[in-house]
Amino acid sequence: MELGDGSVAFVEYVLKGDKVYLTHTEVPKSHQGKGIASQLVGQTLAMIKSESKTLVPLCSYVSKYVSNHPEWHSLLSDGYQM
Repeated sequence: MELGDGSVAFVEYVLKGDKVYLTHTEVPKSHQGKGIASQLVGQTLAMIKSESKTLVPLCSYVSKYVSNHPEWHSLLSDGYQM
């Protein structure tokens, strides 16, 4: 996600078959605390859902986000149910 000043926020992932492993979320320090990570993860989960993929939340931020947003629980891979 381009942030308008040359900075970029991102979610790293690994795609294996129908599973998307979200491994890391990063927002530059100058943009933290503005809800950017939340927006980015929400958009990422919407894409995973639209592509009928399964989520494996290895990133601690993503795990916490999904835990706090039950509307995304249906995306979770077996063993990751909240």
